[in-house]
Amino acid sequence: MKFDMHCHTKEGSLDGKVGIEEYIRILKEKGYQGMLVSDHNSYNGYRYWRDHIKGKKYTDFVVLKGIEYDTNNAGHFLVILPEGVKPRILEMRGMPVELLTRVVHAYGGILGPAHPFGEKYLSFGSSKKYQRNPKIMQEFDFLEAYNSCEVEERNQEAKKAARKYFLAEFGGSDSHKADCIGTAYTEFREPIHTESDLIEQVKRRAPIKAGGTYYHGTTKEKIGKANDLLLYSFWVYNKVAGFAKYNKRRKQRKYLPLSISGGQGLYDPASQKVPH
Repeated sequence: MKFDMHCHTKEGSLDGKVGIEEYIRILKEKGYQGMLVSDHNSYNGYRYWRDHIKGKKYTDFVVLKGIEYDTNNAGHFLVILPEGVKPRILEMRGMPVELLTRVVHAYGGILGPAHPFGEKYLSFGSSKKYQRNPKIMQEFDFLEAYNSCEVEERNQEAKKAARKYFLAEFGGSDSHKADCIGTAYTEFREPIHTESDLIEQVKRRAPIKAGGTYYHGTTKEKIGKANDLLLYSFWVYNKVAGFAKYNKRRKQRKYLPLSISGGQGLYDPASQKVPH
């Protein structure tokens, strides 16, 4: 089965230009059997599919629920949780990667760096967290080894890291516009129908293949050196937004239930502690 494992929709991402129904149509025309909806810090694209399309149209196409999460110290991460599990905390950007990893694994999910050796502030491989301790990569379940919007050199670095740390390799277009959709793929030898199917195959180290073609219409290519300013602006925004979300969680002081093997646990967003 052929999937695009990095997809941004206009229903879920502020910079998304394509609605999820059109997204599915384009992917089907290109021979894909599924997609991972991975909007920025939001499940709204997936919710739109669930509420308006699921069971009514494109019933032979698999839509998986994911999210691209902005950490406050290690760039962007793709997160996949079992079906029906959508913890609100994952729609509130700004957790450190250490906490994100513990939360995702406590819920029975998997995670990995998106475009791991891409732009500064957005990518794990460019973070001080990775540069100080590369072996932290072993704590993840996969990484994005092929991203259509990156250059070949950076994807080669990602593939090298995946093989060094025995991580599953995903391919995703990271598309925000129609002409980028389906420029990367992830192929699974075994059927994938639910998030749990995917999680099980990744944990079992089932054969997965990633590849694609490079997309040459990215914003960074169009604006050149001005992209550095844009990235810095994003970093500032991410820090401020993350701090604001943290304060909101702290004021609310609500406890979020976690399904943990052997019983129930509680995550306290104020203390940023996850139960053992």
